Amino acid sequence: MCRVIYHPKYSSYALGDNHPFSPLRVEMVLDLLSAWGIKMYILQPEAVVPEALYAVHDPAYVKAVEQAGATGKVKETAVFGLGTADNPIVRGMAEGARFQVGGTLLGARLLVQGKAQNVLQMGGGFHHAHPASAAGFCLYNDLALAIREMTGHGWHVAYLDIDVHHGDGVQEMFYSDDKVMTISMHESGEYIFPGSGWLHELGRGMGRSLKLNLPLEPFTQGDSYLQVIEGVVEPALSWFRPDALIVQAGADAHFSDPLADLMLTTQDYQRLFKRIFELSERHCNGRMLITFGGGYSFDATARIWSLLYLMLHKMDIPERLPQVWRERWQKRLGVRLAEFLHDPNPAYDPIPRKQEVLRLNRELIQRIMDAVAADWL
Repeated sequence: MCRVIYHPKYSSYALGDNHPFSPLRVEMVLDLLSAWGIKMYILQPEAVVPEALYAVHDPAYVKAVEQAGATGKVKETAVFGLGTADNPIVRGMAEGARFQVGGTLLGARLLVQGKAQNVLQMGGGFHHAHPASAAGFCLYNDLALAIREMTGHGWHVAYLDIDVHHGDGVQEMFYSDDKVMTISMHESGEYIFPGSGWLHELGRGMGRSLKLNLPLEPFTQGDSYLQVIEGVVEPALSWFRPDALIVQAGADAHFSDPLADLMLTTQDYQRLFKRIFELSERHCNGRMLITFGGGYSFDATARIWSLLYLMLHKMDIPERLPQVWRERWQKRLGVRLAEFLHDPNPAYDPIPRKQEVLRLNRELIQRIMDAVAADWL
């Protein structure tokens, strides 16, 4: 059975009413599942203490974040990436972040202790947080702390990031680590934040050829995306043979996301999730920890993460969204929401560059496999 982790304190990680990384996204998911009559069994984590974060973050940085969260201000904000439009200083943000980090860490411990086979952490996914700076809406790197927990028990961990933005913070923290394989599928940094995640970023020293970046072309559609999964992710996991798979399941590769340009539909996400589950079963005995992450279309993100929950619990996929739920959230958000869980078919007009995008992504598969071939022998 899938274990689910969430705490109401997650909503304390709120960076402003108009900030895209809104806690309302998860509230919508919980409310939708409830509207369908689904009874959820949720584990509530404790917040990690600030000192626990020293395993992946510089102590001076942690102290600055805690001061900012407690007082609403901090000295030397520019040094730590705080006080920007992406990472504004808001009272309570540090405690909210530590609750979410606690949730991801709890998920890792459940796997290590054999108390769960797979875990859905309904928060976290702060993959842009660096050892001594905030970035990309992320303060503390929950994913890195969870990976440290697993490798500390001797496990080899594969990290798969399907957020549309490069998982740069996680990659940085394990760039030389031979117990950690990071795989980031993202829109090319040539076009979007954080401007990294290039094919040549393969790792260093013992971590060489264990850091895989798949910078996808803008307007990549589902079929091409799944080709990259088959061409790179499947052989990578087969070679690495991890003890567990951690997945950052950002929903911002959806075609309606306002901050990116990939073209996945909800139907594509269903195929993607199914394939990730199969890879987990085949290569690490089903041990899998999934977190949320990006996703800035309220409509699409709520549907995608609800779909993920249903699939993890092997539940039927409803066709329609409850009218009472739609009306409630349309009034609250001031936007129109879809009537159905899945996107219409076709969901959008034909893509002019479709054949060129397919060709460039196929070339990407070949280039990355050629780059790691010597080390994988």
